[in-house]
Amino acid sequence: MAAIQNNKGGVFFVYGYGGTGKTYLLKTLSVAVRCNAQIVLNVASSGIASLLLTGGRTTHSRFIIPLVLTEVSVCSISPDSELASLLHKTSLIIWDEAPMIHKHAFEALDRTLKDILKRHNPRNSNLPFGGKVIVFGGDFRQILPVIPGGSRQDTVNASLSSPYLWQQCKVHQLTKNTRLTVGSDTSAIQQTMDFAKWLLDIGEGKLGGSNDGEAVIDIPQDLLINDLCDPIGDKVEYLSSDKLCQLEFLHDQFDANLYSPDVLNGLKVSGLPNYKLVLKVGVPVMLLRNIDQKNGLCNDTRLQVISLGKRVIEAVIISGSNIGNQTFIQRMSLTPSEKKNSFKFQRRQFPIAICFAMTINKSQ
Repeated sequence: MAAIQNNKGGVFFVYGYGGTGKTYLLKTLSVAVRCNAQIVLNVASSGIASLLLTGGRTTHSRFIIPLVLTEVSVCSISPDSELASLLHKTSLIIWDEAPMIHKHAFEALDRTLKDILKRHNPRNSNLPFGGKVIVFGGDFRQILPVIPGGSRQDTVNASLSSPYLWQQCKVHQLTKNTRLTVGSDTSAIQQTMDFAKWLLDIGEGKLGGSNDGEAVIDIPQDLLINDLCDPIGDKVEYLSSDKLCQLEFLHDQFDANLYSPDVLNGLKVSGLPNYKLVLKVGVPVMLLRNIDQKNGLCNDTRLQVISLGKRVIEAVIISGSNIGNQTFIQRMSLTPSEKKNSFKFQRRQFPIAICFAMTINKSQ
């Protein structure tokens, strides 16, 4: 708050494991600054995390950060644009879940803000992020930047703690698990503290031993899917329409058998729905794309199917801050972003997947 009042800039990092109140603190900072008629930009590294902040948006959307980042990337913000004017008037930038993003994203924003804000004061070109006060939040025990095919060293080198900006960052750490203590009985405080320490030891890798490795687990019969949890109604199959991108073989020889529809239909790509979706009324599904962030329709949002039409699927939101809102999901034309395939193709399908089971990344 002193850095904002003095208008001298500063880079801060609020560090703490899950349940210590990082989001609560960031929201409190936002309200405190806005009460003084100052502008705060709330952003997060993912769509689902941005919903927790008032007026939150993804960092790529707010700052127009390139999807493909390099060491010399910059944000696509013109110095004479309205967004540049907004950044000049902004008193505080809050960036939640910062450790998830590659370090090149922070460096790109740093270069852009220096370039934009030096027009108002040449001294800003020598200050981190152009002299703006920016507060990062997150936990390095959670999800780090994903480097396809990279080693552990590559992941560490791509994290926020690696670039030159980290040396100018003031770290504030939260240590008390407030989430577990809310509403708990005073007689169970010690038990709660022991449980919080156990969770922390797991996150820091202090627990585990000779049982690491493969194991066979017998699932109790009553936990298997039965008639009680089986969605009602008949199954409905939705098949996608797959095709190669138009410019893929504009100047090359095209082998119709090698890239036939059957071949494209059999591809399962991360972030894309499968060729065949089998749904029932009542089944829980998860969005795979950011559709309408304002109304809570982001990647990772969970919904429950209400009705299945030929061209749209009606569902109700069951996660986030828009629980209970009904919406319609339609087919979208999606192109995979990963570079494992030697060609680009387009899949037109509903951007959802059944979420009976999910990865740790999706369950946070």
